[in-house]
Amino acid sequence: MAVYKIFPEKSATIYSYYPNKNTGLDEILEISTFKSISSTNEVSRALIKFPSSEISDIILNKVGNKSFDSYLKLYLADASAIPLNYTLYSYPLASDWDKGTGRLGNSPETTDGVSWYTKDNISGSTWFTAGNFPGGTTGSYGSGSNVGGGLWYTGSNYIATQSITFATSKDLEFKVSNTVNAWYSGTLANYGFILKHSSSVEFTTASKFETKYFSDNTHTIYPPCLEIRWDDSVYNTGSLSVINSNLFVITLGNNKGQFQQDSIQRFRVNARDKFPARVFQTSSLYIVNKALPSSSYWSIKDLHTEEIIVDYDTTYTKISCDTSGSYFDVYMNGLEPERYYKLIFKTVLTNGETIVSDNDYYFNVIR
Repeated sequence: MAVYKIFPEKSATIYSYYPNKNTGLDEILEISTFKSISSTNEVSRALIKFPSSEISDIILNKVGNKSFDSYLKLYLADASAIPLNYTLYSYPLASDWDKGTGRLGNSPETTDGVSWYTKDNISGSTWFTAGNFPGGTTGSYGSGSNVGGGLWYTGSNYIATQSITFATSKDLEFKVSNTVNAWYSGTLANYGFILKHSSSVEFTTASKFETKYFSDNTHTIYPPCLEIRWDDSVYNTGSLSVINSNLFVITLGNNKGQFQQDSIQRFRVNARDKFPARVFQTSSLYIVNKALPSSSYWSIKDLHTEEIIVDYDTTYTKISCDTSGSYFDVYMNGLEPERYYKLIFKTVLTNGETIVSDNDYYFNVIR
């Protein structure tokens, strides 16, 4: 598939109220504003990093010279007192950091990794010194507990936002294409992302709410991911006729049902008329394969939760065609192992009619 998921190499939450505490092993990433037990205004920010080697490998060896987009996705675990509308921000970090082995609930606190004050467990070095930010970057220098909190690039090309309303999903999907391109080209070093509220919301008395997301340490099927999406479709029907009515049948000809996590599977989609026109010939009309229209797409749903894992996309999940018929590719390592998935297809006919085909085609990803 032209939707490739990369999972994090590390993540952590940093808290202004616990300036030395490391949370690198927590199952949750928290992006919140809160009032402490001391009645001070405090915030938490999430840090997350994806492996540079995997990003480069995908772009170089799979995307190639095609254009691509990148999306940072996180899944909501819990929220409280959230307003009807709010916006979260993502920036590329301008300094490296260590994951550490701490948890928020540890007592005494663990201080061997990144925290609000420090970025590593080797030298205990701080994010910056007295507000002297390198060019093109900023942090949260202030007084008292506000000193620290990360160091990030401020260029407008690298800012990604997620506006959330009452009616929208509370999961996060930041478009971070410019940042990933800068990492790949070497314009920026890959230190990961920092996720936070705007400066107008943080450390204020008016906005107090908590949003918590699953981290890379989660034991659920919802780890954060970086999605690389590109158009890998090819459409060449050769001598095949193209389906042109809503009376057609789809079958999946080569679904083995079980795939290794590191495999790449090309699924062949066979299409034929449901009621073929009667002609005099010696072979069956019901084995005549046709091509799906170029406006045909695939989707993957988790069989147990019924959540859409890969949604229909008119650019990134187009079904290809060659002289043998319609097909599409799926990179299995972008799916959680030991789970069952369902393939669903959508076809938009030339008259604008949309047909969704769900024939209970399942497969399992194994380690």
